Amino acid sequence: MRAAPRRRRTTVAPQAAAALVLVLLLLVIVRLPWAGDLGMHAATVERLRHSLVDPGNPLVDADTPSPYYSPWMLVLGCLARVTGLSVFVVLRIGALAGLALLITGLWRYVRTLSAHRAAPALAALCLVLLWGTSLFMWSGFLGLNSLALTVSYPSVFALGLAFHFWAWLAGAVRSGPAGGAGTWIGLGVLWAVILLCHQFSGVVACLGALATVVAARPGREVWLRLAGGAAVGVVVLWVWPYYDFFALFGAGADLEAVHRGLYRDLVGRYWLVLLGVAALVARWRRDRRDALVLFFALGAMVVALGGVSGHYSWGRALPAVLIPAQIAAALGAFEWRTRRGVWVGMLAGALVVGAWTQVGTLGYVVPRAALPGVVAAKYRAPWAGYHWVTPWVKYGDVVMARTLPARQIPAYGAYTVAPGYPDFFLPDEARREAAVRRYFAVGTPGGVRRGIAQAYRVRWVVDRAAAGGAGEPGLRVVARGPGGQVLYEVVP
Repeated sequence: MRAAPRRRRTTVAPQAAAALVLVLLLLVIVRLPWAGDLGMHAATVERLRHSLVDPGNPLVDADTPSPYYSPWMLVLGCLARVTGLSVFVVLRIGALAGLALLITGLWRYVRTLSAHRAAPALAALCLVLLWGTSLFMWSGFLGLNSLALTVSYPSVFALGLAFHFWAWLAGAVRSGPAGGAGTWIGLGVLWAVILLCHQFSGVVACLGALATVVAARPGREVWLRLAGGAAVGVVVLWVWPYYDFFALFGAGADLEAVHRGLYRDLVGRYWLVLLGVAALVARWRRDRRDALVLFFALGAMVVALGGVSGHYSWGRALPAVLIPAQIAAALGAFEWRTRRGVWVGMLAGALVVGAWTQVGTLGYVVPRAALPGVVAAKYRAPWAGYHWVTPWVKYGDVVMARTLPARQIPAYGAYTVAPGYPDFFLPDEARREAAVRRYFAVGTPGGVRRGIAQAYRVRWVVDRAAAGGAGEPGLRVVARGPGGQVLYEVVP
């Protein structure tokens, strides 16, 4: 007599909590807080708005390809071009689409693993809350705070596609030879689109796909169909006109220093996921070829090899470790008949700890002054942006700026002398970075600064008032921004 009310609670509670998280993320999209790579993606949309055929480098005035010109960015660029909407409105639309893909993809994938109605909702809660007690944000990582700041990024869109890809693939391998050729061709194309949209999430998608196929124990004919679909995907990668996908395999050395931080504070960032690891051990005892166990093992192997070999960019495969463990933790609440109450209690406690760690995310939708003091203390203010320069700096103008401003200014249509991010396809990247350092270095002669400005057709300089620009001949103060920054015009 009491089983039905308890069952309803275990169904409604996760769904209600997941709905609250969804509402929070929708409100975050309205705010669209600025952090990380938002400027890069905004700049990419701006270039495609002005030229779909030959957009050039998104950050600097150079005619080079860029891996940021992905199929998804092309869609958003077309939307901006056709509608005339501002780039940030377009990014909000992209965020809504990416979030919708992520939610529906997760629902489909979890349904291939569990028939319980609340399993997808609890899995969603585990994906965003079951992390650690050290706050961490990185593109392609689905912690609540990270997702709030990256929801408009191609990585969210690509991960959403990846969940759909795994669900579709699971159904295809189970169908075996009965699946038509169109299914495998579609899977191949989808695989390629994920890789083109976000290469690191594409690696996660590949590991999850391999685990899905191996776990299904398919016959020879299915492997042949799978190979045919993969061949179609390779062709799509090869013919993509905006950049050479296969050239990216030589870019690892340029990315290692950037990604070294992924291997720091692993315990603090992820210790709550150990609950999911325990769930994976239980699944492994039941089935040595469980899909989530294989997914986790493949991801852990790649990440470990990256740490041992110094290929720190391989740390971007960490979601392939986290996602299966988080989903396994959620499924344990429905699959275990013994000690279920203990497991549910432990999982609920871990989710509460994870939620409290990331409670500062509320600050993106609620004014900081309205938050309780203990919550406000966890809030991290997003970047301010450089909209204050737009009355003067126009599309295509070149701005001399240091690294942090160079990550934001191109979002408004201008170029910078050196890119704010590593650019494998920019042959003179090192020379540009040296020019910026020389320009802002204390003691650099005025004639040298003017020569650098002329060489790169610099029209504006953004710097702090106390830095080299103040009083420099050939520079005129035009505007002042937050943090003591000044916009200078380069004058003859």
